[in-house]
Amino acid sequence: MIARIASLQVGKIAPLGPDAVPSGFIKQAVAGPVAVGPLGLDRDAQADLSVHGGPEKAVYGYAASHYPVWAADFPTLAERFVPGSMGENLTIAGIDESDLCVGDVHAIGTALLQLCQPRQPCFKLALALGEARLGKAMVRSGRSGWYYRVLRGGSIAPGDTIALAERPTPDFPFPRLVEIVNRGGASLAELQALATMPGVASRIAAKARDALAS
Repeated sequence: MIARIASLQVGKIAPLGPDAVPSGFIKQAVAGPVAVGPLGLDRDAQADLSVHGGPEKAVYGYAASHYPVWAADFPTLAERFVPGSMGENLTIAGIDESDLCVGDVHAIGTALLQLCQPRQPCFKLALALGEARLGKAMVRSGRSGWYYRVLRGGSIAPGDTIALAERPTPDFPFPRLVEIVNRGGASLAELQALATMPGVASRIAAKARDALAS
């Protein structure tokens, strides 16, 4: 299957959950094309910029193939697992984490995006879908999705294909990074690689350097 954007979502800051927590988690599908720049998609907002958004969390991608699996895992919520319900900007058909390597550069529309880190779910996932177990389930499963940084701005629309433009670290599969971020256990060789790895998020590289120094 050719990888493509199955659905594209942006969100405004709005109250979330019974305590009305300000959040940009809830996304609405748009027809596109949508402009994308260093801080993400036009008209997409984040409430807490200390943990969300920024150049290394500019665009969040999620595999469309995960939704039927979530529906099977949580059948009472099956109708809620639709594109955008994980808070992603790009619902992507044709690839998932197992097809990716750290630092992959994807050509989408007229933009170039680089995969730099996995998502680590926060409490807002549980608030949005009404299931407290979802965050831990995402961590256990590795169905985390991925964040892109924007190397070249442009425009993206639903239906756009995703082409692999560059793979700087073919020997470091993305699922291994997900496991390290979620569970630790990186080997010395992996820490050395992550410390200077092209494309990996700066916070991950910094943690690897700190671990090496200690």
